[in-house]
Amino acid sequence: MNLLRAASIVSLLTLASRVTGLVREQLVAAAFGAGVVTDAFQVAFRIPNLLRRLFAEGAFSQAFVPILAATRARDGEEATHALVDAVASVLLWTLLLTAAVGVIGAPVLVWLMAGGLPERGTQLATAMTRLMFPYILCMSLVALSAGVLNTWKRFAVPAATPVLLNVSVIAAAWWLTPWFERAGIEPVYALAVGVMGGGLLQLGVQLPALARIGMLPRLALTPGRIKAAWHHDGVHRVLRQMAPAVLGVSVAQLSLLINTQIGSHLQTGSVSWLTYADRLMEFPTALLGVALGVVLLPQLSAARASGDNERYSALLDWGLRLVLLLALPCAVALLLFAEPLVAVVFHYGKFNARDVHQTVLALTGYGAGLMGLVGVKVLAPGFYAQMDIRTPVRIAITVLGLTQLFNLILVPWLAHAGLALSIGLAALVNAGWLLIGLRKRGSYTPAPGWWGFGLRVALASAVMGALLVAASLQIDWIGLQARSGWRVLLMALVLTAAALTYFATLLLSGVSLRQFARRQGPANADSASTIGPT
Repeated sequence: MNLLRAASIVSLLTLASRVTGLVREQLVAAAFGAGVVTDAFQVAFRIPNLLRRLFAEGAFSQAFVPILAATRARDGEEATHALVDAVASVLLWTLLLTAAVGVIGAPVLVWLMAGGLPERGTQLATAMTRLMFPYILCMSLVALSAGVLNTWKRFAVPAATPVLLNVSVIAAAWWLTPWFERAGIEPVYALAVGVMGGGLLQLGVQLPALARIGMLPRLALTPGRIKAAWHHDGVHRVLRQMAPAVLGVSVAQLSLLINTQIGSHLQTGSVSWLTYADRLMEFPTALLGVALGVVLLPQLSAARASGDNERYSALLDWGLRLVLLLALPCAVALLLFAEPLVAVVFHYGKFNARDVHQTVLALTGYGAGLMGLVGVKVLAPGFYAQMDIRTPVRIAITVLGLTQLFNLILVPWLAHAGLALSIGLAALVNAGWLLIGLRKRGSYTPAPGWWGFGLRVALASAVMGALLVAASLQIDWIGLQARSGWRVLLMALVLTAAALTYFATLLLSGVSLRQFARRQGPANADSASTIGPT
């Protein structure tokens, strides 16, 4: 499959996931607002979600997929199937034990994640943790299945499965919550049921796809076969590869855990406000990050392997210019147009004007660091392509400490918004540090024309920002709550006008957007210096 076609499929399906995720959060916000109940749900959902990101989609995928691909290329289909069987069997039984421990130890996990929740919140979070903890079992098996399917170049099913989680939670919030309320069951438990339903759905759609390529795992169910699976050489290779990967992935998850713990000690609703702001942040970070990551990393690796340092630098330059071109206007919008965005997306039902204001504070904190959050998606692969994982990990560990220093300074002053701003500022430091590292080792040399290009993008962003500020001041976005359809239409018109204004200003100032399109999937470095005006 063509790399750009694959990237487009993944990006479009990621967009579908983000849109349905936003609808999910809208329904949760409208049904439950931002208070002790939603804080409890967010904490309970973060516990298995943290483990999923740490061990399933994170360390496990990073370790398993390269070994799987190498085994298939070197030893053929039969040996590859044996590897999948062994890894799936060990994973299944390990996760069953982990799920049992998580269900029993839920009170301790909730205390470690959010010890500042009030008593009712702790009780709700503990009960929902027990309901949702088996989600990690489903998602780890989904990660294994996705690794196999991606190795066989079946990208669509793994990329589409996150949508099913959102659809399941949406259905639970829409139909199951009222039924629970009428039955005298705590309504928020319906969301936990929706999460588990989503996990089962995601796993369920993977199985037919695996069967079609003849790679459906044959699970070991007897002691003898389980022992044989454990002693399979591929299992031990995956475990050895997971060790350093766990360290790298765990840094970001540790930061999330610390921030959740701090947020639970602030005013009730803080965890929810941060979560809703983060949901809006995921649009630019996930969409730009996925597209750039899919396109850049394989080509950086190929350029490195062939010793083409000029092309390697040109690829990084192309990615960084795209970050400036696309992420800077997004950051301006988040900083200057935050209240309308939050109001239109979340201001319904029990999500009141105060919740809008508090979520806006968190969103502007995140927005201050958007350039760094997206920039890391381009700069870190610059190290990974050189088989250097340690440098980004060392930087991330140091930045984690810096984040806590920012928290110490900002949280007493800005409360939950200080947590968001700390992450944003730390992301800028992280990206800057990675950039300096690539420059120092000679891996990246900026192509000519950066100053002119940067000034033109800044000018276009400023013109767009002025339009957004005018729209924010002239329209009472919160007061239009009763006319939600009109408010959504106004938002669509303003954002369309802002986008047209931005790109028109770019074109009038001399920036050629066609050169970016031609540089997608570059075959040589010759046109690198022609991106943008000189």
